[in-house]
Amino acid sequence: MVPLILIILTALFFPGIIGKTKAFYSGRKGPSIIQPIKDAIRLLKKGSVFSHNTSIVFQFAIPVYLAALIAATLVVPFENFEGIISFDGDFVYFAYILALGRFMLIIAALDTGSGFEGMGANREAFYSLLIEPAFFILIGSIAMFTGYDSFQEIFSNLHYTSYFSFMIAFLAVYLIGQICLVENSRLPVDDPKTHLELTMVHEVMVLDHSGFDLALIQIGNALKFAIYGALMANCVVHSEWGLPITMPLYLITQIGFAYSIGLFESFRARNKMHYNPQYIINLSAVAILLIFVVMIINNSI
Repeated sequence: MVPLILIILTALFFPGIIGKTKAFYSGRKGPSIIQPIKDAIRLLKKGSVFSHNTSIVFQFAIPVYLAALIAATLVVPFENFEGIISFDGDFVYFAYILALGRFMLIIAALDTGSGFEGMGANREAFYSLLIEPAFFILIGSIAMFTGYDSFQEIFSNLHYTSYFSFMIAFLAVYLIGQICLVENSRLPVDDPKTHLELTMVHEVMVLDHSGFDLALIQIGNALKFAIYGALMANCVVHSEWGLPITMPLYLITQIGFAYSIGLFESFRARNKMHYNPQYIINLSAVAILLIFVVMIINNSI
C-alpha cells in the first residue's frame, strides 16, 4: 500500500507545481499549488453532457481510462515495498494496461465523429506506437543488467558500482522523463495551452468531455505523471538506504520532476508537427545505447 499512497499523494500536487513553476518564470503570481485539486472537485460536482452523436462507448470510456491508470499504479513498487500486484514480467502488464487506457481515450474521441478529434486520436495512436519500443528497450536493458524481470526485483537489485552503472541511471531517468512527456502529450510534442485544433493532440481529443468525465481525465493525467515520477524515483533510491533517506529522496525526485517540466515548458517551444516522429524515434535510439552500456558491464564482470 505504501507505493500506492505515495503516488496518489504526489499526483495531488504534481499539476500545481508545474503550473506554479510556469507562472513564476513568466513573471506571474499564478494559481496556488492546490488549485488543480479545487478544479477537479468543482468538476466532480457537475454532471456530464453527452452529444446525441455519441454512443455508450463515449460514456464508459473515461471511467475505464482512469481504472486502467489505477491498475497500472498497483504494479509500481518503492524501496522494499512491492506493488499490490507483483509478478514476473509485470512491466509488460504495466505497459499494456496503460495502453488500454490510451485506447479508451482514442475510441471516445473517434466516437464523437468530429474531424478534429479524429486527428488528435490519430496522432495519439501514432505517437504511442513510436514511443512503445523505447519503454520496452529501457526496461529490458535494466532487467538484463539486474537479471530479474519484475519491477520489484529490478529496482531492488539496481545497484550502481561503476561509472557505467551511473550512466545507466542517468539514461534511465532521462528516458522515463521523455516517455512521460510523450505519453502525457506535453512539450515538445504537444502544447496543452494551445487553442488551435489543427495542431492539438490530447486537448483536441477531450473537447467533448465535460463535468464529471473531464474531472476524471484531469485526475488520470496527474496520476500518470506521478506514476512515471515514481519509476524515476525507483531508479534513484536504493532499498538498503532505509526509509529515513529514501522517502525524502522520493519526494525530492517527484518535486524536481514536476519543477523541471514547468521549467522546460517555460522556455521550450513545441516541435513542428512533422518533426515529432523523428524526435520520438530518437528516444528509442538512446534506449538502444543503454543496451550497449549494459552489455559492456555484463561482459566486464
